[in-house]
Amino acid sequence: MNLSNIKSPGVYINEVNAFPNSVVPVATAVPAFIGYTPQAMYEGKSYINIPQKITSFAEFQSIYCYPDQSPPTSTAKQYQPQYYLIQQKSMPAGNDYMVINNAYYSIVPDPDTIYYFYNSIRLFYQNGGGDAYIVSVGTYGRPSMNPINPGDQLINHNVHLADLTNGLALLKNEQEPTMYICPEATLLSIADNGTLMKEMLLQSNDMQTAICVFDVIGAKNPDPVMYMNDIVTFRNNTGIIGLNYGTAYYPFIGTSVMQNQEIDYTNLFGGDVRQLAPLINPAGNPDQSVAIILGNIESPTGAALTVNQYHNALLNASKTYSSIINYILTDVNILPPSGAMAGVMTTTDNYEGVWKAPANASIAGAVSLPIQITDSQQASLNVDVVSGKSINTIRVFPGMGILVWGARTLDGNSSDWRYLSVRRTMMMIEQSCKLAAQTYVFQPNDKNTWEAVKTMIGSFLTNIWKEGGLQGATPVDAFFVSCGLGATMTADDILNGLMNITIGVAVLRPAEFIIITFQQQMAVSG
Repeated sequence: MNLSNIKSPGVYINEVNAFPNSVVPVATAVPAFIGYTPQAMYEGKSYINIPQKITSFAEFQSIYCYPDQSPPTSTAKQYQPQYYLIQQKSMPAGNDYMVINNAYYSIVPDPDTIYYFYNSIRLFYQNGGGDAYIVSVGTYGRPSMNPINPGDQLINHNVHLADLTNGLALLKNEQEPTMYICPEATLLSIADNGTLMKEMLLQSNDMQTAICVFDVIGAKNPDPVMYMNDIVTFRNNTGIIGLNYGTAYYPFIGTSVMQNQEIDYTNLFGGDVRQLAPLINPAGNPDQSVAIILGNIESPTGAALTVNQYHNALLNASKTYSSIINYILTDVNILPPSGAMAGVMTTTDNYEGVWKAPANASIAGAVSLPIQITDSQQASLNVDVVSGKSINTIRVFPGMGILVWGARTLDGNSSDWRYLSVRRTMMMIEQSCKLAAQTYVFQPNDKNTWEAVKTMIGSFLTNIWKEGGLQGATPVDAFFVSCGLGATMTADDILNGLMNITIGVAVLRPAEFIIITFQQQMAVSG
């Protein structure tokens, strides 16, 4: 209260703040997903190219998914990949084939119908996800109506580099996201994928608020012998800027996200049952019940049934049809791990803290892996003496299941930033202190302000230390905060309006290598 403003007799109350300002920890697990959604419309408003925060999968559905129609209409399909069965003259070299009626058939998709965004969001929430930002850069494009050649790289021509980089740029105005994830980045060409990854790392390096979680092209169907070629290509395409803000996981994961009723005959041959008929009702071994169902699908007699009803009828009538559906269901369930890892990081942060490495953790919904990585194979992924670009692996362990078995950034040769938990902990501390220090902008640059700042940040770091986020027997061992004339500032700095704060923290590092030494000793007499 300014005493000069008191002009009339009376009693006046002057309240004095008893408690100093405090540092509030920023959120550490808020991924921003960039990609293509089934739709992006809510209450007549388009959400394409608008970063939108959601807090649940139900909220995602309300904005970005097709609405369900009233019964008895089948539930709306949010994802409609198309697959083709192509007869081969001999056994195909890969595993993407089936034997039907004593003939080999490759089962391959129309590449322009393959998307990962929707199922990655499902996987994120299945693994404990919470708040997230969605940047829908568009809806699904038109199918090519042609299958991919077996063995070719899967490139969706409806997924455009410009769309994804524009969506990424929109996040420059958002301070809350702490992860950038593009589930469909691996559907770009190798060159475009490399350009996108460099853009993501550059933006993370500039903003210092988010890490990039990458997937690896070729990790869906890796060659058991030549898989390292995909790793080398990935490392060559990430550049050298902002590596400590990037992390990558390998391989893709087989999941149980999509269920049986989400894949049916409309996902085969563009929905043309006339091409399906010779496979499940061959002329040499006709099945009358299958023929009747197929006939009713093309020309219903009486009231038409729903797609689900016809689908269930075919499943019961034809083992071949059931096998085809199961094969395709397995393939569409092989997903990039980035969405799941965002959920794993969220769960780890919520229950243990951002300083706990998001590793040695299971992935909910993961049921298989396309390649089994061994200890010796992981060695060249985890440590690369040339580029230092570490790749975290996802592995199967007997009795424990599928586990995340890596905790490194792409800056694997850096003593400061090789561990993901260190990078993310420092981001949290830096951004929390930065936001709290804004209170003191334009305050007098004197000892009172310096002491207030040191007390505020010191109290925050003490709490982090008590929670186990910093190492050291005492707070003095765990951190220091320095601010003052002769310590962090010169008289010239003060004249120029600069207040310098120096903070040192002893961040926890994960026990990546545990070495146990055994030694035999001679028996001694009792």
